[in-house]
Amino acid sequence: MARGELMKKLLLNYGREDEFRAVVEQIISEEEKKNNRVLARGLRNALETISSAQLPKELNRLVPFPDDAKEFIQRIEPRFSPEDIQLSVENLSLFTGLIDEFRKSELIKRNGLPVRSKLLFCGPPGTGKTLCAEIFAGQLGLPFFHVKLDRLISSFLGETASNIRKTFEFARRQPCVLFFDEFDALARSREEGSDHSELRRVVNSLLIFIDQIQPSGFLIAATNLDGQLDPAIWRRFDEVVWFDHPDEAMTRRYLTNAMKNSELEFDIEDMVQGTMDYSYAELEKICNQAKKLALLDRKKSISKKHFREAIRYADRRRMRIRKIANGS
Repeated sequence: MARGELMKKLLLNYGREDEFRAVVEQIISEEEKKNNRVLARGLRNALETISSAQLPKELNRLVPFPDDAKEFIQRIEPRFSPEDIQLSVENLSLFTGLIDEFRKSELIKRNGLPVRSKLLFCGPPGTGKTLCAEIFAGQLGLPFFHVKLDRLISSFLGETASNIRKTFEFARRQPCVLFFDEFDALARSREEGSDHSELRRVVNSLLIFIDQIQPSGFLIAATNLDGQLDPAIWRRFDEVVWFDHPDEAMTRRYLTNAMKNSELEFDIEDMVQGTMDYSYAELEKICNQAKKLALLDRKKSISKKHFREAIRYADRRRMRIRKIANGS
């Protein structure tokens, strides 16, 4: 059946649980036939999320962007699945608990208890914070919205706090995962003497907004510079999630997964020690570069030479960046 007809049937059956579920199952089947596995899996997870509650209450229709906030928020369709990320045992347990809590939120609220919905992600660049937020949204079956800080932060005095208020108001009304990257740009410590008084007013407003909001989904903020956050920020979040460079076991799993569809002339174990202390973003670049080098050599398999050359590219890039950062 054409996608348009399925969407029409979906809307017409909104509020009638059995009929609605049947249409959703049909849509999932269509997407699976098209090999859209991530979308199909996200729809399936969303359907499971609402299975234990009354449909009209749990399944909220997408709220239109308010005209005065749409320039600050971008919707991103989740493209990745849990197989695309390596989490520590601690973080895996944490996210499993958060998902379970979200799916049973009505039970928790009926007993007068709060549902954890405000998360702060901390860790070095390239350790999977943004990727994790996107996958988390997909697993919950919630739309994923990325806040565009370059537009949110206004050069006009007084507008930034107003822009933040509009963004938070949207998150209050729309069940979603609202993601603030580079959160330190907004939540920088007010104790820094060089800061303009306007920034202090922005942080004051931000603290109030975070305190007051009870998102229908999740508010996630991420930073590479947790040491620069205002001290009052920390207690506003229900959970702080720490992302670190992968250890040996996580590096091994990442490389195995990243190269699983490639023919290798070596054992992946031979490359684990040589790729320790790299972030996930750097490991991704190494794997992609090794594949490209083999392709350019017109080889069907990737050799140790290709992989080691890719590591050298990564080392050269890392050294240049460090020199720039050190001002040399």
